[in-house]
This record gives sequence, C-alpha cells and structure tokens, in this order.
Amino acid sequence: MLREKVKIKPLTKEQILISIDRLTRFKETEVKYLRVFSDIITSNLIEPRYKKNDVLEMDYTEISNLAEQIVNFSLLENGLKVPDDYIINKRIYDYENGVFINNNEVKKLINNKINYKSVIPLITPDSPKNLLWLKELACSNDIKAERALKNLLFPVEKIILVEGITEETLLPEFAKICGVDFDKNGIFIISAGGKNQVVKYFYNLVSKCRLPIFVLLDSDAKQNFEEITPKLRSIDKIHLLKGGEFEDILPDELVERTIQYATQNISLSPANKIENKGSRVEYLEEYFRHRGMHEFKKSEFAVLVKQNLKGKDDVSDEIREIFEELRS
Repeated sequence: MLREKVKIKPLTKEQILISIDRLTRFKETEVKYLRVFSDIITSNLIEPRYKKNDVLEMDYTEISNLAEQIVNFSLLENGLKVPDDYIINKRIYDYENGVFINNNEVKKLINNKINYKSVIPLITPDSPKNLLWLKELACSNDIKAERALKNLLFPVEKIILVEGITEETLLPEFAKICGVDFDKNGIFIISAGGKNQVVKYFYNLVSKCRLPIFVLLDSDAKQNFEEITPKLRSIDKIHLLKGGEFEDILPDELVERTIQYATQNISLSPANKIENKGSRVEYLEEYFRHRGMHEFKKSEFAVLVKQNLKGKDDVSDEIREIFEELRS
C-alpha cells in the first residue's frame, strides 16, 4: 500500500525495463542499487520531494521501501498484473549475496518486494542477457542448465579482467574454438582500459567480490603484475603475456588474412610478411598509414580479426595456454 500524502509520477514501461536492467547487471550491489533507487525516488516521487543528497542520507530500508512503492505503483498504472509471487526476489537476493560481499545495510536494499514477475511481459528475445536471465528465474529450478542451454551468461561465476578492447572482443571467440563458451559458463569479461586501470579494478573487485578473477596483462605490465600478485586469493590467477600485447600473440597467418580482408576493395600491394617485425601494433599502424588508409584502431581491427577466424589453426600456443590456465 502507498503511504498517505505520497504523490507519484509513474514510470513508463520503457523506464521500468531500463531500471530493472540496471539493477540486474553485473556491478557492485550497493553502487547499482543506490544509483537506481536514488534516480527513481528523485525523478518519480512528486510528494514528498527529495533531492539526491536527501536520499543518500536515508536509512537503506527507507530507500528500498520508497523505490519499491514507486515501481509497483508504476506497474499497476501501466496495466501490468502484479501477482503475489516473489520467487525472483528471493533468487536475486541469494545471487547478489553469493557474488558480492554485502553487509547488513546493503542487504536491506536487495530485500525488497519489487514485483519482478510483472516485468517479464516487457522482456523480449533481444533484451540484454541479464533480463533474459531474470525471466528464467521466475520458472527455472536449474538456472545453470538454462544458462548453458540459452547462452544467458548469468549467473556469473568467473571474471576475466583484461587491459583493452582487443582482448574483450577476441577472447570469447578464441574460447569457443578451444571449447570454452563464456556465455554458457558464466564467464564475465571486463576491459579496464589500460594496465593501471586493471590494478584499480582488481583491488576493488577482490575486496567486494566472492568470484574467482583471472587477470591478463601485456608483457610490459610487470610492475602492475607485482602490484596485483600479493593480493591474489587462492581462487585467482594472473597471466603476463610472454611478449608484447595481445595482438602480438595472434598467429601471423590470421593477421595477414585479416589485413587482406580489410584491403580487398583497395588497390594496394600485398601485405609484407610480418614475422620478426617487433610490435604488431606498430607494424599495423605503419601499414595503414603508408597506404593512405584511415587511422589504425585496435577496436576496429579486433572486429575484423573476429570476422576472419576460421578454426583451431588460428589459435596460438600462448592463447591455448591462457585457456588451460582458465580451465584450471
């Protein structure tokens, strides 16, 4: 029931779905719940009116109750059925506390009666994977089996922390070739945006997260390797590439095939052989620049490599080694 003297501007169906999406992403529990609940309260609670700072000073039970009232009122206003069924809430509560280290205050945020089951009709087959997982929570008694069957990614069970977009794009593809499907096995990959950011991410994750973390660093990140190693738990692993960046451990034939694919509609001389030419990225930057092509971008080249993967011959020895370590 709504409190007396409470006036609410209902969320639209789209806003409801966006809010639930943000609540169920793989992100630290306290951070995401406070952000989403605060946005809902400050934007949709007309009376009494609260600013963001007012919300952050509230007890977490108060924040949770207000957000719950607003969302459930919005569901009714949008003509969505609100069944008295909170199995999804229980499963989300257990999952969040199983993945993250939450104190009793944070548990108050998760311990709500937002009617997730009412949101299920809004979830479509092309919705984000966390929402597809949410839908399965309503009916599946073996969510891991559903994850493997439907490539849900959630529930997340392991984290891979990498420096950049190349690894984020290509590791899942090489993994499939090596018999490891990230989405089927709940392996979540995070691109930190640089070796120093990897250290910051790892320090935060290791203090908040219960899941095993696999860290992958370029060979020039020896100092970062040394900063991370003392904080590794028994469930964590770290791999320092033997030479260069991730681009350097791609097989030469795969890189040459990708270059030819990228330049197939341009009248250029064939790519030079790239063995023993030092940094792969420097070679590619020079190749693109000297042939009057657009600036070389790692993200775009990674997508091209992904499109040109053919099979096991495209997996280098070190990439295989990475997945052997990941399996163990």
